[in-house]
Amino acid sequence: MQWLEFAHRGEYRFDAAGLPAHWERLHAGDAEPLPHDRAVLHAWALLHNGEFQQAAAAGLEAGDAGLTVANKATCVYASYLEKREDVRLELLMQAARRAESQCARDPRNPNAWYLLAFALGRYSQGVSVAKALAQGLGGKVKEALERAIRLQPRHADAHLALGAFHAEVIDKVGSLIAGMTYGAKKEVGLRLFQDALRINPGSAIAMIECANGLLMLEGEERMEDASRLYAQAADCAALDAVERLHVELARAELVD
Repeated sequence: MQWLEFAHRGEYRFDAAGLPAHWERLHAGDAEPLPHDRAVLHAWALLHNGEFQQAAAAGLEAGDAGLTVANKATCVYASYLEKREDVRLELLMQAARRAESQCARDPRNPNAWYLLAFALGRYSQGVSVAKALAQGLGGKVKEALERAIRLQPRHADAHLALGAFHAEVIDKVGSLIAGMTYGAKKEVGLRLFQDALRINPGSAIAMIECANGLLMLEGEERMEDASRLYAQAADCAALDAVERLHVELARAELVD
């Protein structure tokens, strides 16, 4: 199956040789260690260039060392580019299954846990958060994200995703049931968003998710703060294709 093409393909030109010089900046959100395997570096370069299907294929070809990039490429593509809902959900479940196996083999890998949670979280949004909670996916997402943060306390994206979990559960079922049944709490969600922005202050997606979380947790009274965060995200300079997708999402929010 052919994946849809990134609209700005060709504008980002990372390669395995030059990528390490930009690694720390590009991975400020997920704290992924710089790989030493050239094949894995090549797969990451494809991802940063917006060649998501090729990145996923190259990552899988590289074996266990390439699973993280394969799963991230799949999750990013499914979340931002795939228009066919059935295909999007199937890709997310494929990534979740691979990540779950990776967690079993490499339980101290924070991004294995993070991408398991990310894939299941986006899948849950697709089938409805309420339905996903009834299927027990909420507990899996929460546990995986908490595990990722314990393993890597500076994983900004995991803080962000866990904050979004708290916010979305409270938004869907109310604060009382959310707290008693799912362990979701408003004050914890707000703190997690703050932590994500503190760890990775230049992140467009952190600004977007924080804005969304403020509106879910505190309502219209935080609209001004949310609008400011959307505007800041829209003004971010994208270093790679993934950041470009985030910036474009922020610009779309402002138009809406």
